[in-house]
Amino acid sequence: MAESAQSRVAGHRGGSNVLTSYDPRTGEIVGNYAVMGHGELNRTVRSARAAEKWWAGLGFGSRKRWLLDWKRSIARQAGDLVDIVCEETGKPEADAAIEVMLAVETLDWAARNAARVLDRRKLGSTWLTRNQHASVGYLPLGVIGVLGSWNNPVFTPMGSIAYAMAAGNAVVFKPHELTTGVGVWLAESWSKLAPSQPVLQAVTGEKGTTNALCRAKLDKIAYAGSDPGAREVISLCAQTMTPVVIERGGKGTMVVHVDAKLDDAAEAAVFGAMANAGQNPTGIQRAYVADSVYDSFLELVIEQARKLRPGADKRASYGPMILESQVDVVRKQVRDALARGGKAVVGGLDSFREPYIEPIVLAEVPEESVAVTGEACGPVLVVNRVPSMEEAARRINATGNGVAVSVFTRDVATVPGFAERLRVGVVTINSSSLYAGIPALPFGGLGEYGQGHSHGDQGLREFSRTLSIARKRYRAPVNLSTFDRQGRHLRMARTMFRIRHARRT
Repeated sequence: MAESAQSRVAGHRGGSNVLTSYDPRTGEIVGNYAVMGHGELNRTVRSARAAEKWWAGLGFGSRKRWLLDWKRSIARQAGDLVDIVCEETGKPEADAAIEVMLAVETLDWAARNAARVLDRRKLGSTWLTRNQHASVGYLPLGVIGVLGSWNNPVFTPMGSIAYAMAAGNAVVFKPHELTTGVGVWLAESWSKLAPSQPVLQAVTGEKGTTNALCRAKLDKIAYAGSDPGAREVISLCAQTMTPVVIERGGKGTMVVHVDAKLDDAAEAAVFGAMANAGQNPTGIQRAYVADSVYDSFLELVIEQARKLRPGADKRASYGPMILESQVDVVRKQVRDALARGGKAVVGGLDSFREPYIEPIVLAEVPEESVAVTGEACGPVLVVNRVPSMEEAARRINATGNGVAVSVFTRDVATVPGFAERLRVGVVTINSSSLYAGIPALPFGGLGEYGQGHSHGDQGLREFSRTLSIARKRYRAPVNLSTFDRQGRHLRMARTMFRIRHARRT
């Protein structure tokens, strides 16, 4: 393999450090970018604050028109963006194209729905306050920092960028150092549309730039990435009391009932585990399968997984590991699973051909293995049998990942009740990762997985502040908010209170 297939500070150019991005498939240089220091970062934030005043003042209608124009611009140049995603991640062209299309759909939904979700609306009042007109609206926070991920460098950050901008905020986007070119392209596409209004800007660099952005006293930081990275961002933002939206890495779980369509379930499990070399946080880490259909399901999974082949050509099923160090993480997880008694039914420790990992399917892996409890980020699927759906729920809750669960069954009416017993953010029925492509569907984790939500109405409100207004319309016939209240008013109020609340209805 060529020299490190990761971005790194390659040297100095014109007295400043340069960040070099490489193609993980070949090690060839994709691009060089500045490593921004504190001065450049502070200037970027100041210009964002100035642009945000203009942007927030436009109102929902004008912002919608600007965002839809930006959407059309991205769509017209989608081929160029797809090429950059392929170069920086090694993804097959089809996967990169799907990611870009999903990101554009997200932008479109946020632009079209911001007014419905955030605009001021009237609220009801009680009989005691019927002379009051109450309303609630949502205003921009100000400037939002978005820290991008390397595994889906367009779609994942767009879940914050689009919603933050639609809510009236300016955005400073720090793409991951492995996919810097993607972030620069997105920011430049906005700049071409509004060159004098830097509502979206990209800052480039490595860990030091990320840390500086967290300390820059922005109005909110949105982060998607690994567990250690999430904890560091939370710690840095706590120093300035900057609120955060956190989407930690990890993958979901599949539950296969006795009456499931096994062909469909096996197809979804293999795709969820292996697509994008297993580097999708909306994918599948493990499948819990009812004992009576376990063997049949496993055979179908084995058959499908053996057909897959990673590589750099157009016929490849998936590409390389984007983050080079992740290869060793996956290797340790597989080694631990085998050492604890798990069985490799497809691939194994001989599947590692850096920067690629061939499909690995592990069966009967003990629940304490790091292949089950750790952050999953590789083309590995764990398939375990369970005696009942109650046991599947117990195991899902025990891991505490709180990501998503896919339930495969013909008896769909039973799933909502089962879902309510799970400590997860999303439950899907007879499908796996497609839920992430529904812009109106909010998703977020629980506990250790994440803080806040992406997408949907909640995603828009995540980047807004609530402003409630109550206005007196007329003098109340029963006025209790005065020291000169009349006795008959209090008697009348008590009578009405008993009628409304003390009697059985």
